[in-house]
Amino acid sequence: MQELENVLSVISSALWGVPMIVLLCGTHLFLTFRLRFIQRHIGTAIKISFSKNKEGEGDVSQFGALTTALAATIGTGNIVGVATAVVAGGPGAVLWMWLTGVFGIATKYSEALLSVKYRVKNEKGQMSGGPMYVLERGMKSRPLAILFALFTAIAAFGIGNMVQANSIAMLAEETFGISPWISGVVIAGITAIVILGGIGSIARVCEKLVPLMAVFYILGCLIICVLNYSTIPDTIALIVKSAFTGQAAVGGFLGAGMREAMRYGVARGLFSNESGLGSAPIVAAAAQTRNPVRQALVSSTGTFWDTVVVCLLTGIVVVNSGLWQEGMNGAMLTKATFAQIPYIGPTVLTVGLLTFVFSTILGWSYYGEKAAEYLFGTKAIMPYRIMWVIAVMVGSVATLPVVWNFADIANAMMAIPNLISLIVLSGVLVSETKLYLWDNKI
Repeated sequence: MQELENVLSVISSALWGVPMIVLLCGTHLFLTFRLRFIQRHIGTAIKISFSKNKEGEGDVSQFGALTTALAATIGTGNIVGVATAVVAGGPGAVLWMWLTGVFGIATKYSEALLSVKYRVKNEKGQMSGGPMYVLERGMKSRPLAILFALFTAIAAFGIGNMVQANSIAMLAEETFGISPWISGVVIAGITAIVILGGIGSIARVCEKLVPLMAVFYILGCLIICVLNYSTIPDTIALIVKSAFTGQAAVGGFLGAGMREAMRYGVARGLFSNESGLGSAPIVAAAAQTRNPVRQALVSSTGTFWDTVVVCLLTGIVVVNSGLWQEGMNGAMLTKATFAQIPYIGPTVLTVGLLTFVFSTILGWSYYGEKAAEYLFGTKAIMPYRIMWVIAVMVGSVATLPVVWNFADIANAMMAIPNLISLIVLSGVLVSETKLYLWDNKI
């Protein structure tokens, strides 16, 4: 098992190395310029995203699709992952992470547009879409579509299920002394109640849970900023300066330069918002929308909230604390930062982590089941949901380094064909955007 773990770790590091970061960032930049800086429409996108009216064929509202995608996207990476990036790359990593989110908005927009355009109705009359349908119907590449769906179905059990369940169980044990077995039963039970009802049930829960958890966590960050208001301007100046000059960190990372700040900031931004991974457009395809561009705009706000807002606030409060210079790891650093809020600080962080992680389990269950449906038909949906609930229980009580590394590999194998489709079909993106957005038919 140890040898397998070592091999998977090497493969994962190779796949998520410089070439992948260049491919993802290059796609972000290419689509940003190809679509005339689509980010300038983020205000319109946010306005549309809060509409719960049925605007066309689909299974859930545009807001429901967005919150389900955000449920899967906002997770430990927004809290612990940001702190890890600061420790490894210095304060400048926060700016590079933020810029990755800004440019990633174009990629998230593009993924959703193509997924809505090429979606189909399954035999139950429900919408099915995502990169696998884009690859098959848009690029005419059934083999790449099958590979994407296969790796999505596998990756979901790792990064979207067992790893998340394990995080909840460990956190509950550490904070409240609750046995992982008890946590596992509770999490699995609640998960079953929600996901066995399908996307409608998942979206209804996410519509209520995601705004609540996001506002709760953002308020916690803002309280810390208010408590330390006098040093916030200096903190922002340090983040900007360090992004281009480097700033010494500790714990083995002395003299972190611009290269390290860029590397860790970009990598954390990419992992956090999932732009280019191909996961979020799967639920975007289920949205009730009258044209692909409207839902694409709504989906693009997911990257805005995830990285441009939540990750940035986390980065500011972590850097402002100064504790990143004391050799703490990501989890310890975040916990110490939130301890600045008198009495309720640790509770705010714990509730934030628990809700972020549980919502990820719900969102990714839909991604996985739609991938399984593409491969095996609608008959695979219920068995997949049952396996999902069982996996939540297993993840709660098991240590999973092998699963984590394998999930990272599967994620990379999802991203590659998805990014290829975005580049190859960029002409379709431009024509659809021109038709509905640039010609004011939105």
